[in-house]
Amino acid sequence: MGNPMIEGRRADSARRRQRVIKALNHARVNGGEISVSAIARAASVDRTFLYRHQDLLTEIHTAQTTPSSADANSAPVTRESLKADLANAQQRIARLAAHNKQLERKLSEMMGEQAWRESGLGAPTDIDQLQRRITMLEQQVVELTGKLEERDQELDAARAANRELFTNMNKQR
Repeated sequence: MGNPMIEGRRADSARRRQRVIKALNHARVNGGEISVSAIARAASVDRTFLYRHQDLLTEIHTAQTTPSSADANSAPVTRESLKADLANAQQRIARLAAHNKQLERKLSEMMGEQAWRESGLGAPTDIDQLQRRITMLEQQVVELTGKLEERDQELDAARAANRELFTNMNKQR
């Protein structure tokens, strides 16, 4: 008679194998997900159990590549159709990535402008009005500088006249 522990492990292993085969057949018939993780989850076994039993692992991989009976009414999947699907998905990803970058750039600009305005350092919205104001102020500076120079000349002339007047008054004494 054999060792009861070994016999118990063999019986447990056989029960788990049956659960895996039942889960795999169920997934094939009903079009469920066929992957090592999905079958292990459905059979309530650890994935390592499947990796230790190469025959079960091979059966899962074979089931992944063959169409299920749920897909019998649909057109068969060919390598070319999968390549076309992949190319379409890559183009869609590229379009979405470009769109995402555009939205990020616009959001960044809008948030930057908002932060700039809220900080009080932001440029007013009417730049043309500011340019006109700057031009006007520059003209005023030129005009005032001219008036200041005239007054400086008048002041110099008045000082010279005062000096001459005092000099004449001092001579008469």
